[in-house]
Amino acid sequence: MTICECGITSEYLKEVLEGIAKRNSNEPEFIQATKEVLCSLEPVILKHEEEYRRLALLERIVEPERIITFRVPWIDDNGNTQVNRGYRVQFNGTLGPYKGGLRLHPSVNQSIMKFLGFEQIFKNALTCLPIGGGKGGSDFDPKGKSDMEIMKFCQSFMNELQKHIGQDVDVPAGDIGVGAREIGYLFGQYRRIRNTFEAGVLTGKGLDYGGSLARKEATGYGLMYFMREMLAANKIELRGKTAIISGSGNVAIYACEKATSLGAKVVAMSDSSGCIYDENGINLDVIKEIKEERRARIKEYLNVVPSAKYFENNSSTPAIFNIKADIILPCATQNDINLETAKKIVANGAIAVGEGANMPCTNEAIEYFLENKILLAPGKAANAGGVATSALEMSQNSMRYFWTFEEVDSKLEMIMKNIFKLCKQAAKEYNYGTNYVAGANIAAFRKIAKAMKSQGII
Repeated sequence: MTICECGITSEYLKEVLEGIAKRNSNEPEFIQATKEVLCSLEPVILKHEEEYRRLALLERIVEPERIITFRVPWIDDNGNTQVNRGYRVQFNGTLGPYKGGLRLHPSVNQSIMKFLGFEQIFKNALTCLPIGGGKGGSDFDPKGKSDMEIMKFCQSFMNELQKHIGQDVDVPAGDIGVGAREIGYLFGQYRRIRNTFEAGVLTGKGLDYGGSLARKEATGYGLMYFMREMLAANKIELRGKTAIISGSGNVAIYACEKATSLGAKVVAMSDSSGCIYDENGINLDVIKEIKEERRARIKEYLNVVPSAKYFENNSSTPAIFNIKADIILPCATQNDINLETAKKIVANGAIAVGEGANMPCTNEAIEYFLENKILLAPGKAANAGGVATSALEMSQNSMRYFWTFEEVDSKLEMIMKNIFKLCKQAAKEYNYGTNYVAGANIAAFRKIAKAMKSQGII
């Protein structure tokens, strides 16, 4: 079975896909995300086609409950007024409060917000925790901005966002461009406006004011827990394998840390300019100092480890994907791996790909990996550790209590093991074999669909 629309037989599914393309013609990322999910759901849809059509279940699941767009004015260090556009997509609250990160990046637009929000519904469902799906952000670029400019932007952004969120309504977190610093500024402004210490309204907070231990590490750690389970289910040992990780942000750094602790050797990491290759294994302390402390370019790794090599990106393929490794971990951004890049990865002898980022592989790349028997850990399952630990942070806030790092990490590991189990079982039930992309989509969809039917036409 494939996950592209060319082989589908369900007339209802064809109509829905055509409707999505027509209504969202200027939103390629959103069309890509919905197509990838819905096509893999065909065997489920065929079993319930008449009922789903009568309830317009697919039409409802692909339409956000609401999209909030707003102006974000702020004053830069030169006294000039800047204006950005803010978003919050509250996609589906069937399973709990909307939950999903805030992304600050110049590429942010409605299509990207909707694709991320749509993916988040399924990701959150797989955690089996009571959270719905949402996403938000702005086309503001934090790179090169002073702390004062970032604070002013975050305060202005929260002036509007606070009208639409709450610990029982919508709980944002961090994403690209939003780390502990930004969450702190956002939380401070929320507290100031609302005159209440509502700790559960944001996750990814500092440990001094309601954050959770292991939250920073969670997405990267969770990716490797899922990868270990997936490999083990196919009688492959993670220990001793080589890995490359695209990106050098939070997810990449802690995927590297956990991969190393589990016995793999990470030989390359990257940023938007290029990648570093260290055949002896990446020195993560150096990466953390460059990226977490100085926010500098990864090329500076060579200043500390001169035996390493640096390769600049070209226009077509990120340089890191030319490096041979057993395991490929795209942890940067969407559509990092296209069909051309996928062919290089397969030719280089990779055995597994783990999506640490959201939708880092195009649909054509996914199809090629599956056709060539590459084990693929889909992002909505493999990178769910971050939002799972955010939900654990919400639980701790509700109890006005905290768990130790070991307690949170243990809960995270169990959640990721269960997510893989759900993906594996669903793939097996619908004859998808080791296609865990389809398994993840089906397992999440069935949970959401059941809840939507229970709650009526809303």
